[in-house]
Amino acid sequence: MPEIKNNQEVIEIQECNPDGSDFEDRDAMKEATQPEDSQDSSDIKGAREAELSSLIGTHLIYDDYAYQHLTSLRQVLSVTETTRSANATPFRLPPLIPVNTTNVSFPTPPSPNFIKPMLLPARGPKKHLKRLNAPKAWMLDKLGGVYAPRPSTGPHKLRESLPLVIFLRNRLKYALTNCEVKKIVKQRLVKVDGKIRTDPNYPAGFMDVITIEKTAEYFRLIYDVKGRFTIHRISSEEAKYKLCKVKRVQTGPKGIPFLVTHDGRTIRYPDPVIRVNDTVQLDIATSKIMDSIKFESGNLCMITGGRNLGRVGTVVNRERHPGSFDIVHIKDSQGHTFATRLNNVFIIGKVTKPYVSLPRGKGVKLSIAEERDKRLAAKAASS
Repeated sequence: MPEIKNNQEVIEIQECNPDGSDFEDRDAMKEATQPEDSQDSSDIKGAREAELSSLIGTHLIYDDYAYQHLTSLRQVLSVTETTRSANATPFRLPPLIPVNTTNVSFPTPPSPNFIKPMLLPARGPKKHLKRLNAPKAWMLDKLGGVYAPRPSTGPHKLRESLPLVIFLRNRLKYALTNCEVKKIVKQRLVKVDGKIRTDPNYPAGFMDVITIEKTAEYFRLIYDVKGRFTIHRISSEEAKYKLCKVKRVQTGPKGIPFLVTHDGRTIRYPDPVIRVNDTVQLDIATSKIMDSIKFESGNLCMITGGRNLGRVGTVVNRERHPGSFDIVHIKDSQGHTFATRLNNVFIIGKVTKPYVSLPRGKGVKLSIAEERDKRLAAKAASS
């Protein structure tokens, strides 16, 4: 079969014996093609051109494409046949097959513009979340499937939030499947911080108030001492406000002061005494600041990150490390002391009075031995 090189057809040349038969081995071919200086090279060229002319006259050539091959073949013969013997018979060419190239399309090499998009990484936001990569605070079982609900973009970070589908299906057991959760939220029955949320993947975060008015239930998302989001029921009075940590205090256009909280809220004209790392008590209905708590020694705080996630204690002192992370030392109600970074500290009350109710355990983390003794004491009391 003819080869295709650079969109051109190359005709293969067969070497034959002078009598027309093929060579049986390479040695015979070398002996027959051994050059001899017995005739002028011009005579050889004339013989080859005569053969080409006879080929053109005896074989059908339907288009110029085949004629171009014969022309290129003439150039090849003019170079290679100068070393042939004068007594050797000219090359015997296979008969030309009529070629019709009107409907023939030869493959073209791919252009660089076609290859380049194949080498680029994926573009756009990620839309999936593997179950094993989900935050441990969600408490998802490993064999429940391949994927987990990926939280939508919202006021809280992905790994610091809890989607509504996890809260309603896995925690409250109000639904068995994701489809049932969609039917619940599409009925506009669930509120987060006083606003109806119809997205089952809406990211609710720390200190958010989840309201289900049809069942008259109110919940506050808060951590337990093991760093997991717990189902913490609150009263309707406590559900009217929430605590927000101040992340930034700035002056905007036209000299308007404002502050930004940990849940993405922007509050204009705050009290000038409020500083970064302080906590404000926010009215959910009006988004007005009701009270503020200073970040200072002696106030009550909860840890929102790190190994001590969910622990509650009193601020002892603050170590300042310019150019690095400030360290805060904390003591809980049992006298245990620990330290963490400043970014992980969330002030929740003045002195020993918290502004929000705490889950079971009151934020005191027990050791393994203390948990064992407490469990045995409860078992002995029940028996």
